[in-house]
Amino acid sequence: MVWSGEVGSLELFFILLFGVFYVLYLFRTIRAARALGTGYRRVFYKIALRTAYFSLIILALLGPSFGESTKEIKSIGKDIFIAVDLSESMNAFDIPPTRLEKIKFELKQIVEAFSSDRIGLIMFSNEAYIQCPLTYDKSALNLFIETLNTNLVPNTGTDFGPPLKMALGKIADDGETVTRQKSKIIILISDGEDFGENTASIAKTIEDEGIKLFTLGIGTAQGSKIMTQRGFKKDQSGQDVISRLNPVSLKKIATATSGKYFEINATQNDVEKLINTIGDIEGELRDSKTMDVSANKYYYFLALALLLVCLDAVIKVRTVNI
Repeated sequence: MVWSGEVGSLELFFILLFGVFYVLYLFRTIRAARALGTGYRRVFYKIALRTAYFSLIILALLGPSFGESTKEIKSIGKDIFIAVDLSESMNAFDIPPTRLEKIKFELKQIVEAFSSDRIGLIMFSNEAYIQCPLTYDKSALNLFIETLNTNLVPNTGTDFGPPLKMALGKIADDGETVTRQKSKIIILISDGEDFGENTASIAKTIEDEGIKLFTLGIGTAQGSKIMTQRGFKKDQSGQDVISRLNPVSLKKIATATSGKYFEINATQNDVEKLINTIGDIEGELRDSKTMDVSANKYYYFLALALLLVCLDAVIKVRTVNI
C-alpha cells in the first residue's frame, strides 16, 4: 500500500484533541461510577467504536493507494514563435515606460499563460535572429526576454519578411511533431510600417501551410519622440523624429493569413484577447505513454468510517449502571 500523504501537524492535532477529550471523558465516567458504586466497563465499547472510525477517517486523509491499473498519459501542446521588432522606434515612450519595456512585460504574461507549450523567440529589424529556440524552459525564456534591447540588431528599417521566413522554417523543419499544423503559431509584434518586399509571398506560404499568424501592434496615433544614447533621434533636417503606430501592414498580414490583429495603445490592451484566442486553438498530440499506477482508495476507509458513525448513533450503551 502506498500513501499519498503523511501524518502532518493537522492530523497530529486532531489525534491529540481526540485523545485529550476521551481521557477527560473516561476520567469523569469512572469517577462518577465509583461515587455511585456501579460498573463502568461498557463505556469501553463506545471508546473502541469511536476510536475505530476516527482512525479510519485519519487513514482516508492520508490517501491510501493500492491495486494496479493502467493509465494513458498524453502530452498535448502547441508551438509558438514570437517575433519582436527591435527597431529604434520601440524606444518611443508613448506607451510607458517604453514600447519595448511594455512588450517585455506582456511577453512574460504570455509565457506564463502557455507554460505547457513550446515557445521560441525571434528578434528583428530589417534582419532576423533567433534569440531563443522552441523550448519548454520558461525560466530561460524569461531571461532571454529580459535581455531584449534595440542594440541587439541593426537599425536600418523594419522588414517583416525575415522573421516570418525564419519562424516558418523553424516550425516546418521541426521533426518532433508534424501531426497538425494548426497548432503551430507565429506572433509578430511591431509598431511600424513594413519596408520589406517579400512579406506577401511569405504570408501566402504561411496561409498555405495552415499555420496561425497573429499580429500585435504597439504605440499610439499621437506617437512620441525616440530616445537614443545621443538624445532624441532626429531626421536629416535636424528635426525630432516622431514615431507613431502604423498598423496598416500588421492588419494586412493578419488578414492575408486568416489571422487576427491585436493592439496595445494608450487606452487599449489586447494581450488578454490574444492569449484567449491562442488558448482556444487545439494543441497536437506529441506523445502518449501507458503507465502502471495505483489508485487512491480513500473512499473505502471513509465509507466504513461513516458506517461506524451511523452505528454509534443507533447503538445505545449505558456508560453508568444504577
